[in-house]
Amino acid sequence: MTNYKKLEKLGWDKFFEKNFEKFSKEGLSPARVAIEHKQSYVVYTGDSELTAEVSGKFHYNVKSPSEYPAVGDWVVIREIPDEKKAIIETVLERKNKFSRKEAGIKLNEQIIAANIDYLFFISSLNQDISLRRMERYLTLSIENKVTPVIIMSKEDLCDDTEEKIAEVKTIAEGIDVYALSAVENTGIEALRKYFEENKTVAVVGSSGVGKSTLINCLADSEKMDVSEISLYKDKGRHTTTHRELILLPEGGIIIDTPGMRELQLWEGGDGASETFKDVEKYLGQCRFSDCKHETEPGCAIKEAIANGEFDQNRFDSYLKLQREITWFENRQNNKFTLAEKKKWKKLTSDAKRTKK
Repeated sequence: MTNYKKLEKLGWDKFFEKNFEKFSKEGLSPARVAIEHKQSYVVYTGDSELTAEVSGKFHYNVKSPSEYPAVGDWVVIREIPDEKKAIIETVLERKNKFSRKEAGIKLNEQIIAANIDYLFFISSLNQDISLRRMERYLTLSIENKVTPVIIMSKEDLCDDTEEKIAEVKTIAEGIDVYALSAVENTGIEALRKYFEENKTVAVVGSSGVGKSTLINCLADSEKMDVSEISLYKDKGRHTTTHRELILLPEGGIIIDTPGMRELQLWEGGDGASETFKDVEKYLGQCRFSDCKHETEPGCAIKEAIANGEFDQNRFDSYLKLQREITWFENRQNNKFTLAEKKKWKKLTSDAKRTKK
């Protein structure tokens, strides 16, 4: 019988226990994916660290890249005694995920992290703040039922912290926003509450904003040395090359991720509505039902902008995200239609062959 107690420090709970029940009598064990390589994985079992790969059956049955294990996933493994290895038989149902469209023209989903409770989005106070990029992260996190938290790093290098925080809060109503300095160790302790009860936090943001430095502080790991200070004061450096699940000494789990140059939406309709509540409440209030929100009289959107409810850039960002969501949904529908046609064509062909 599996000792579920030892798995709790990895984020195990009743949800995963229920989904694992059908495998418990087959000599299989649960484990959590800590590192994802191209052809292999590192998994934690609660008392050991194993190298793992998917089974041939698993590989044969996979229909899309997103079905493969991702960092944060709970998987069902068959341990190989005395070799510190395991075979992954299947992935347990995910509570949630944070994902984006894979870079390139293919319509594939890339899962950044799975089964997470909070998403720390980090932006640096000594760089230009991209509110538009924040809106994308907020949209995707809310869409995937992950609670976002905004962290403004490198406060020691900023002279107008309060003004920048106020600017961020204009597009992040109801979302926690923190300013901190890893070098001066200020603001770090306020974040520890998010890890209580072995919660899982994924850390995302551009390269050089201080993700790895923050994680080092939270994990009481190696601190920044003198040679890194000049890099810290400029743009920092890209230190994370792969996604990795890290256990914190005081409890809780953090997932480090490489810096992302682009964040193309994968879904996002409900997330956009929640992120842009201030914009959407004015939709449908214009004098004309076909208002394009440009020069028409009685435009509720233009009046809201004039009254300072939000600015033109935010409204343009909303429109851009809506266009992307529509494009995505159309592509998904076309992909589904083509797949259905292909399936029925094969079934018809097989039926004709059988009659002969």
